Amino acid sequence: MALFIGGIIVTIVAFIALGFSGKVWRMNIKQAGALVGVAICVFSCFKTVPTGHTGIVTTFGKVEDYTFEAGVHVTAPWHTVVNMDNRTQKDTLSLFCFSSDIQEVSVVYTVNYQIDKANAQNIYKNIGTDYLQKVVEPKIQEAVKGVFAKYNAENLIAMRANLSSEVEAILAASLKAYNIELTSTSLENIDFTDSFTEAVEAKQVAEQNKLKSQTESEQAIIEANADAQKVKIAAQAQADAQIIAAQADAEVAKIGADAAEYQGQKDAAIMSNLGAQITNYPDLIKYYLITGWNGTLPETMLSDSMEMFFGIDGIGKGN
Repeated sequence: MALFIGGIIVTIVAFIALGFSGKVWRMNIKQAGALVGVAICVFSCFKTVPTGHTGIVTTFGKVEDYTFEAGVHVTAPWHTVVNMDNRTQKDTLSLFCFSSDIQEVSVVYTVNYQIDKANAQNIYKNIGTDYLQKVVEPKIQEAVKGVFAKYNAENLIAMRANLSSEVEAILAASLKAYNIELTSTSLENIDFTDSFTEAVEAKQVAEQNKLKSQTESEQAIIEANADAQKVKIAAQAQADAQIIAAQADAEVAKIGADAAEYQGQKDAAIMSNLGAQITNYPDLIKYYLITGWNGTLPETMLSDSMEMFFGIDGIGKGN
């Protein structure tokens, strides 16, 4: 617009000035210089939008409901085109916040974002070209401080990955309301005061020493229990062996008693059978004499009769 107005002014001034010859004004060839002004006016009707930008068209400050893509466009000289960067942009913000236990935390947070091309004119209308300072950075601070205030300092150290995801989710939703798309984030650094860092290190050393002591104590208990178990097992094994031996002895004794009883029963049966045949004592003597003979005949015999040798001629006859 400024270029167009300037061209009009130059054209008028040049046309009038070149028409004077002395004190007399008249049309002459010199007025052809005024064509320069015309060229300037014509040139002002061409608008250029660089690659990666969206052209916002305004008429005397009023934002139109259409935009220009990258390239050269012909428009009315009273139209102004404002180029809005629609490429992915990066912003790194260093800020201080507090944990839930009032520990100061230094944070470095980086975001990659881009404007919504379809709503570029709304961004310009409602925010302007300085949306980074007006929207993006304040929303980063709000999201980071809000999330960090939910956790104590020790948890912030242990939950770094979760913190980044939680901040990103909150920030993406808040920027979307302004037609700004969050593409990625990075929680680059979390730092605490020196006094807190030293306290955390001291606590970790104490916990490690405590854990070591507990481990050694538990190991000693395990070893003592193992030794006691070994003694118990050995004693139990010895007792079991004694029980088994006693049971074996008892079994052997029982078998012996049963054998003796069986032998007694056998002898009684034999005696009973013999009693049926042998009715007097001399016959019994003769029976044992026969059963006890070793099979060797005497060298001298008074008779050649075996019945005379054993004296069994009268067995079973009651003599």
